[in-house]
Amino acid sequence: PELADAIVELTETGSSLKSNNLRIIETIMESSTKFIANKDSMKDSWKKEKIENIALLLKGALLAEEKVGLKMNIDDHKLKEILEILPSLRKPTIAPLGEDGWLAIEAIINEKDVRRIIPKLKALGAQGIVEYPLNKIIV
Repeated sequence: PELADAIVELTETGSSLKSNNLRIIETIMESSTKFIANKDSMKDSWKKEKIENIALLLKGALLAEEKVGLKMNIDDHKLKEILEILPSLRKPTIAPLGEDGWLAIEAIINEKDVRRIIPKLKALGAQGIVEYPLNKIIV
């Protein structure tokens, strides 16, 4: 049974619309997240700390929106070549594996770069390449 002729939906990716077989007819408004604090609240040290913590977490979530994590294992002889094509938030994390001559690499990269970079990493011999979403990046 139909419950409504139309709905207004707040959407970010549109996945909930697709999963419910809905389509966008008209965009009513586009908006962005704002975090506003009362000036008097910032004078109270307890409230100020809570407000700053919430702001930190919100900024971290926003920063993570367009980034993904990438993990892989590589032959240590390929390290220089891999690092030349692998962007990172700062520098990738590099750790030795239990097998001599092998390294684990982990980097945070722009999501839009993944499709271009993964085939290059594979061509250079990277193995066990894992891409994963991020919830927050706190810098």
